[in-house]
Amino acid sequence: MQKYVVLEKEIGQTPLQCAETWRAEHPQLTDVPLAYAGRLDPMASGKLLILISEECKHQEKYHSLDKQYEFSCLFGVGSDTGDVLGLIKETGALKIDKSKIKNITNNLIGDIELPYPNFSSKTILGKPLHVWTLEGRLDEIEIPTKKSIIYKLKLIELKSKTRQQIYNEVSQKIETVSPVTEASKALGNDFRRVDVRTGWLKFSQTGKPTDIYQIASFSCTASSGTYMRTLAEVIASKAGTAGLAYHIHRTKIGRYLPLTKNLGFWKQSF
Repeated sequence: MQKYVVLEKEIGQTPLQCAETWRAEHPQLTDVPLAYAGRLDPMASGKLLILISEECKHQEKYHSLDKQYEFSCLFGVGSDTGDVLGLIKETGALKIDKSKIKNITNNLIGDIELPYPNFSSKTILGKPLHVWTLEGRLDEIEIPTKKSIIYKLKLIELKSKTRQQIYNEVSQKIETVSPVTEASKALGNDFRRVDVRTGWLKFSQTGKPTDIYQIASFSCTASSGTYMRTLAEVIASKAGTAGLAYHIHRTKIGRYLPLTKNLGFWKQSF
């Protein structure tokens, strides 16, 4: 039996849903253990490494794999999750020069220490950080940080979308997530989608539908555990505004060998 499989997780799926959908297509795996090595948020898509059977016992071997992403940052709107599936706060549209963004990304390459997102599975005192957040008890703890390596970070494109276009796209993304009805997950209240929808509706009704917002797309190769949501927020902050991850797609998983700044190669990929 194969040790692992790499699946393409869709926007809206949880890693578990992605794995179980694949299992359903392979009846011979009905009672075979599966485990994913490296999470992807519901609003993120791309490669998901699934361990099979006895390989699940060796999950720690896969914890330090480097990742490559394509992600985009919407400037002028922030959220408490760092992506579109959160409670948003608009700071206003502004025009950002492409050269300024390139300068920001160049300065982020290398060793970096980033805070874990408030909505993440990082455990503190035996409780995931997102639970502390939902309970309104963040003031009782110190938000941990993680040391990461940004091997490559490149601006691909800077484009504009209207307020109405953003609202239409975000509304579709939010509804791709299956309703959460389990009593054990009641604290999250179905990803707080009633309030999230309300926030984006208010965004659509503020200003003019034709207001222009900028979205920068990036390619990033980074060490394990680097959140693109956090990186998007950092880039926006350094540009002098709020921002969130508008789109995240994981394109590669493996071992990256850096040579010099912005240069290197994949020694191993999955």
